[in-house]
Amino acid sequence: MQDIRNIAIIAHVDHGKTTLVDRILHQVKTFRENEETGELILDNNDLERERGITILSKNVSVRYKGVKINIIDTPGHSDFGGEVERVLNMADGCLLLVDAFEGPMPQTRFVLEKAIEMNLKPIVVVNKVDKPNCDPEGANEAVFDLMCNLNASEDQLDFRTVYGSSKQGWMGPDWKTPTNDFTYLLDTILEVIPAPKQVEGTTQLRITSLDYSSYIGRIAVGRIARGTLMGGQNVSLVKRDGTIVKSKIKELYTFEGLGKEKIKTEVQCGEICAIVGLDGFDIGDTVADFENPEALPAISIDEPTMSMVFTNNDSPFFGKEGKFVTSRHLRERLYKELEKNLALRIEETGSADSFNVFGRGIMHLSVLIETMRREGYEMQIGQPQVIIKEIDGQKCEPMEQVTVHVPERLSGKVIELITQRKGEMKNMTTKNDRVHLEFSIPSRGLIGLTSSMLTATEGEAVISHIFTGFEPWKGEMPNKNNGALIAMETGQTYAYAIDKLQDRGIFFIEPGEEVYAGQVIGEHVRENDLVINVCKSKKLTNMRASGSDDKVSIAPAKKMSLEEHMEYIRKDEYLEVTPKSLRLRKIILDENERKREKKSTNE
Repeated sequence: MQDIRNIAIIAHVDHGKTTLVDRILHQVKTFRENEETGELILDNNDLERERGITILSKNVSVRYKGVKINIIDTPGHSDFGGEVERVLNMADGCLLLVDAFEGPMPQTRFVLEKAIEMNLKPIVVVNKVDKPNCDPEGANEAVFDLMCNLNASEDQLDFRTVYGSSKQGWMGPDWKTPTNDFTYLLDTILEVIPAPKQVEGTTQLRITSLDYSSYIGRIAVGRIARGTLMGGQNVSLVKRDGTIVKSKIKELYTFEGLGKEKIKTEVQCGEICAIVGLDGFDIGDTVADFENPEALPAISIDEPTMSMVFTNNDSPFFGKEGKFVTSRHLRERLYKELEKNLALRIEETGSADSFNVFGRGIMHLSVLIETMRREGYEMQIGQPQVIIKEIDGQKCEPMEQVTVHVPERLSGKVIELITQRKGEMKNMTTKNDRVHLEFSIPSRGLIGLTSSMLTATEGEAVISHIFTGFEPWKGEMPNKNNGALIAMETGQTYAYAIDKLQDRGIFFIEPGEEVYAGQVIGEHVRENDLVINVCKSKKLTNMRASGSDDKVSIAPAKKMSLEEHMEYIRKDEYLEVTPKSLRLRKIILDENERKREKKSTNE
């Protein structure tokens, strides 16, 4: 019988979860002395490394003093809540990481609430105690208050606190006296976190995540809740809808270090293992006994709050950059995503080419779009829409709690921006020269908020938000949108034309770029749309003109990220996404058609 501990690491985004796992792996000498490992070992996906956030949860294991510790790194961002909820099912305890300066943040609350509901034993780790002006004791007290608010049990409130700095590589009982390594934290884990209960009886394992290998196909990962498992065993797969499929385990793996190890013997209750050979399984299914299958309760996932239309690319430039451009490709890829992305929903529309995709927020959907464009897909996306529900005969919309950290002198701008979008202030506290503001705001008010707030606060604001629930509809929001500058014809843009039109607005394109008729190439200074010709070159004569050939000086084009583009889309526009380009365009490209459409809707 081997001694096991299963722990999940939970925290707000950017409080140092992945760095902590790095340090633990180094502490227990997972790597050879001469092995190049780099940083953020678990964020092995390009997107994760670029954005500096964990999107997919990862499993690793370390051995310390003869005990095997299975560590699960979870995402901190609430948009990936589907990921967090699943993986907490595999743990017996959790390390709650808190930044010593910031203290508990909205998403700390979100992940902690999930952990307390599941009755996990917490260890609080106050990280980044090396930061100037930090308050480790204050952060610890704030965590205690938060747990009381979340109705934690007596046992959970009696938590152990560890102080330290993952970056400097130490953890200890007192933040004022740094230690040399992570030994104290690992000892605390062995002491505080209970070993998994050994439940006798027939086999039960809930599939909580998926792994994929191009060599052996789909792999089911989960924790044995009861009984034991063995390679070659006949089992029943109980689906979420109650149907039972008879199956056989070909191979069984457990997690060792960063990889997996094939197991020939029985795997005991409480161990996290990967199963090869099951057919047609989904997340949430139960692997049960062959003769008497019993299902475990299904995983409950929070509902989506936002939807977007995905359709195939039909612009004049389609197929120039992508490999997968048809609606069939798009459909297959979206339905494949459903297998592992639990918080995602897809609805068919009246058209065979377009699909309504529902997700947890802009971030959740943008990661899916970015992943698809890197795989070589082309598509068009409509304006993000929040999901409206009717509760007790009343029209309700999703609400979010927004937290903003900003220098005191800029707080007025933040309050003004959010109250314009139907936000209400709930709390305001000052800490040194920075103000901590809390608001309740409709989810639709968040669309485009980040970019306008960063502009208003000179990039100083730190914003985070979390879904709180559905509340009655707050009324229409004032619409202060400027119109669009639209290309008149297809062709190459000229500096001469752009220079002459600069007083009309801000451009999104550079001279020499290819554009097509109906593409949105800039933002108009007024509220109406304006069609302009940027493909017009200067007519040359063989006469010399005095003074008219001055150098052209053009303001730099406004470049936006994928999220900014998504927030910028209007009702009558699509965002064209290809592996190399992001282009805004009108849904109806022809100018005369657009006028006809507008006329008929006004009548």
